[in-house]
Amino acid sequence: MSEILTEDLNTARAAIEAILFTMGESVSLDKIAAAIGQSEKTTKKIITSMMDEYEESKRGIKIIELNGAYQLCTKKDLYEYLIKVASAPKKRVITDVMLETLSIIAYKQPVTKSEIENIRGVKSDHAVNKLIEYDLVCEVGRLDAPGRPILFGTTEEFLRYFGINSIENLPDIDPVRYDEFRQEAENEIPVKN
Repeated sequence: MSEILTEDLNTARAAIEAILFTMGESVSLDKIAAAIGQSEKTTKKIITSMMDEYEESKRGIKIIELNGAYQLCTKKDLYEYLIKVASAPKKRVITDVMLETLSIIAYKQPVTKSEIENIRGVKSDHAVNKLIEYDLVCEVGRLDAPGRPILFGTTEEFLRYFGINSIENLPDIDPVRYDEFRQEAENEIPVKN
């Protein structure tokens, strides 16, 4: 960042903070860079230094990265203070069925409802609808097949909710446990006579 004058750097940092505060949702790196008139590389360095500074100075806010976009948010450990001022938000309840459905979508996306149901072995309408309501899943397109079924994928809210930066950061599936689950599922399927 030595290529930026101190005054310009301070202006860029203030502008980034204002952009992220005002938008209230994630803003892509290219949009931030264009707004402050800097390259994406320089902008990313500025944002990274701001993230470090927010963490070190024990501030109530932080900047998070979500798939190459950035968002200003409050730190989770300060939630108890926020609820003293605002009414407590409705707590999302994610059932085992919803979590199973969400896992399938996260790892197989884009995926159709019928593919989800084939994997689960039961109807998944309610679970998928609840995940859409919670903004953890959304329609990402249509399959080029008869009936043009909806393809589902995860959202930025999914990344925020589970504290990951990108879908690529999902934990790997343990092959041994995968084989155990598959065998267990096969044993549950009734044998047709």
